[in-house]
Amino acid sequence: MRFTIKSKLSLGMIFIYINVLALALLSNFYVFRLSSDSEAILRDNYNTLQYCNNMLIALDEAKSNHEALKNIETNLQKQERNITEPGEKQLTEQIRNPFEKLKANPADSSLYEKIRLPLYQVTKLNQTAMEMKNHKALATAATAKIWIGILAGFLIILMLTFVLNFPGYIADPIKILTEGIKEIASKNYTQRIHLKSTDEFGELANAFNSMAQRMGEYENSNLSKLLFEKKRIDTLINKMHDPVIGLDENRIVLFANEQAYKVIGLKREEIIGRDAKDIALTNDLVRYLMQDLISPDGIAPKIAAKPLKIFADNKESYFDKEIIDITITPTGDQSPVNIGRVIVLRNITPFKELDFAKTNFIATISHELKTPISAIKAGLQLLENKKTGEINEEQKQLIESIKDDSNRLLKIISELLNLSQVETGNIQLSIQQSDPAKILQYALEAVKVQADQKQIRLEVKMDVNLPSVKADTEKAAWVLINLLTNAIRYSPEKGQVIIEVKKDTGKVFFSVKDFGKGIESKYRDKIFTRYFQVPGSSKHGTGLGLSISKEFIEAQGGEIKMESEIGEGSKFIFSLNT
Repeated sequence: MRFTIKSKLSLGMIFIYINVLALALLSNFYVFRLSSDSEAILRDNYNTLQYCNNMLIALDEAKSNHEALKNIETNLQKQERNITEPGEKQLTEQIRNPFEKLKANPADSSLYEKIRLPLYQVTKLNQTAMEMKNHKALATAATAKIWIGILAGFLIILMLTFVLNFPGYIADPIKILTEGIKEIASKNYTQRIHLKSTDEFGELANAFNSMAQRMGEYENSNLSKLLFEKKRIDTLINKMHDPVIGLDENRIVLFANEQAYKVIGLKREEIIGRDAKDIALTNDLVRYLMQDLISPDGIAPKIAAKPLKIFADNKESYFDKEIIDITITPTGDQSPVNIGRVIVLRNITPFKELDFAKTNFIATISHELKTPISAIKAGLQLLENKKTGEINEEQKQLIESIKDDSNRLLKIISELLNLSQVETGNIQLSIQQSDPAKILQYALEAVKVQADQKQIRLEVKMDVNLPSVKADTEKAAWVLINLLTNAIRYSPEKGQVIIEVKKDTGKVFFSVKDFGKGIESKYRDKIFTRYFQVPGSSKHGTGLGLSISKEFIEAQGGEIKMESEIGEGSKFIFSLNT
C-alpha cells in the first residue's frame, strides 16, 4: 500500500489522538466509579446517621417539649424511606412501635429507652456500612492509580518513541535531498539519492537521480568542446596587444591577458577569481579603473573621458579605457540581463606622441607667425599715417583688406596658441576676485566696432550689486568676446543680441542670446568639439573658439552650455563661482 506524506502526517496525528483519548477514557472511568462510591455513602448512610442523630436529640427534649415529637416523626419518616442496609428495616420498625405508644403516653419513661436502643443500633449499622464502602472506594482509587500509571507510562514511552522517530521519518529524506542538491550545485553530477520510500520523497529522489544522470551526460558530451573553445578564447585574448580584464556581474575577475598583468603589476594568481574591490584596496590602477566603472546614472561609460597615463614598456604610455557590457537576452519579452563587463585599455601612446608633436609644431609656428604679422600691422599703420604720403581710395580699400586679414590671422594664431595650452594641460590661470561688470564692459568694447558695422543692437540686462567672481579676468573676457563675436556674426543686420548677467546660488551666470537661424538638434552635442563647424555656417572661423571657451571656463571651476531652437536663435550660458 502506498502512503503519501499527507497520509503519514494524518496517521501520526490520529495516533496521538488515540493515545490521548485512551488515557482520558480510563481516567474518566475510574473518576466515575469513585464518584459513584462517594455518592452512595452520602445517599445511603450519611443521611441515615443525620436522621438518627436528629431523633436522639429530639428524644432528649421530648419530656419537656412536646414539639420535639413532631421532629422525631419527621426524621423517622425520612429514615423509613432511606432503608439501604440489611437488617435496617427491622430496626426501624422497632423504633416505630414504641414511638407510636410514646405519642399516646408521653409520660411513660420506659418507652424512651425502647426507642433509643434501636436508634443506636441503626447508627452503628450505617457506620459499619460506611467503613466498608470507604474501604471499597480506597481500593477503587488504588486500582485507578495502578492502571492509570501503567497506561500513562506505556503511552509516555510510546509517544517519546514517536516524537523521537517521526520527525526524522519526515525530515531525513529532506536532508538527504538537500545534500544531493548541494552536490549538483557544485557540479558533482555523479551524486545519487537512495530512498526506498514510495511517497513523494521517493518520487522526488527518482526524478533527482534522472536529472543528475542527464546533466552528467550533457556535461561529459560538451566538456571537451567547452574546454577547446575556452582555450581558443584565452589564446585570442593573450595575443591582443591591449590589456584586457573580464569581470562577472559581481565584479569578480574572470580573466585577464598578459598585457593586463604587466600594466597592473600583479601575477595571475593575485587577480583571477578575486573581487576587483579587494584588489583595488592595494592597487592604485585597479582602484582607478573601478571608481568610475559605474557612472552616476547607473550606466557603465563606454570610453573614459580622458586617457590614462600609465608607466608601461619602460616609458609613460597613454591608454583609452573602454568598457564593454556583456548581456544576454532571456527567453520571452524580458529585458537584457547584464552578466559581466570587459575592460579594454587601448594603447594610444603613438597617437598621443603624434598629437604632442602636432601641438608643439602649431605652438611654434603660431609663435613665429605672430612677429611678421605684427610687423605687417605696424606697416599698415605707417601707410595710414598721412606723414608718409597721401593714398587714393583704392589703396585705402587695399589697406583695409590687409588689416582685416591681419586681424583674422592674429585671431587664428591666438586661438592656436590657446589650443596648445589646452592640449598640453598648461592653461595658465591667474585666479582672483574679479568684477563681473568690468568683464562685461571689456568684452562690449572689444566687439563694439563689429556690432556697429552690422548695426547690431547690444542689449544688456545685468543684476544690481553683483558679487565678485573667482576668475581669470583675461580668459573670462576672452570667452565672452568669443560668444559675442559669434552672436554678431550669425545675427541678421540691424538685429539684436541680448547679454544677461545675473547671480544665483553662489554663482554668476553670463548669457549671450542671438536671433539667428539657430542650430539643429543633431549638431548641438558636437558644438564644443574641436574643429567642428555647423555645416552651412561661416567659414571664417577655425572651429576652435567654443572648444577653447569650454576648457577655459571649466578650468576656472565653471560650466558652459548652449540652448538653441531652429528659427529662434541660440543662447550660450557660462557660470563663474563667487
